[in-house]
Amino acid sequence: MKIKEVIDALERFAPLPLQEDWDNAGLQIGLTAAEASGALLCLDVTEGVVDEAIAKGCNIVVAHHPLIFRPLRRITGDDPVQRVVIKAVKHDIAIVAMHTNMDNAVGGVNYKIAEKIGLQDVELLAPKTVGGTLCGSGVIGQLKESMDAMAFINHISHVFDAPGIQCNQLLSRQISRVALCGGAGDFMLPDAVKAGADAFLTGEMHYHQYFGYEQKLQICVVGHYESEQFTTEIFHDIITSECQGLNVVMAHTKTNPITHPTL
Repeated sequence: MKIKEVIDALERFAPLPLQEDWDNAGLQIGLTAAEASGALLCLDVTEGVVDEAIAKGCNIVVAHHPLIFRPLRRITGDDPVQRVVIKAVKHDIAIVAMHTNMDNAVGGVNYKIAEKIGLQDVELLAPKTVGGTLCGSGVIGQLKESMDAMAFINHISHVFDAPGIQCNQLLSRQISRVALCGGAGDFMLPDAVKAGADAFLTGEMHYHQYFGYEQKLQICVVGHYESEQFTTEIFHDIITSECQGLNVVMAHTKTNPITHPTL
């Protein structure tokens, strides 16, 4: 099986035209005509992730976040991105990113988050059509049973293993309708209110965005990494279904740069 076949399977699910204009999804390093020895799945590409791919005999790394986001003016090993590029090229490892195209795809990142927290009747929060393909930012759905604010926050904390959830003022009414957008999704707050959401879940938000939503909806910010950690499950399902027989490995290397130390 060629590396190109693995990439093609991913892009059939989440075509590159679905990505945002500022993004850099798709193949970043490598030759697609090479035989695929295995795929390592991760959220971020670090030196440790490439080392894990080498150790496990995988010559494809499939990440959610692009390694190369801005043009590289030199490759000298002066920063982590350059060092990863050097190591990947040296060991013939292809790196592909499925970023906002996977965020915007039906069945993509936000649908996986909705599945994890138990939402039903899930639909796109801000639908649009790109090249005839339905896609969009964020999703909204219904909880199986309504919850008060603290019960909902505890539920989210448990699902995402996120002890440091940031919230606005606790909502006084029950939470039933939930909107969400993985990663940095604060731009979708107005859409969530307009859609009648009781709560809005995302990965990170700017400080001033918390103001003005008191008793309009419950804001829950779980952390960027935490919100998107299940994206590798989507990659796994696609590749194991479309590229049967290929070794597919979930990366064990922890790449979240944010810690929550206890005193």
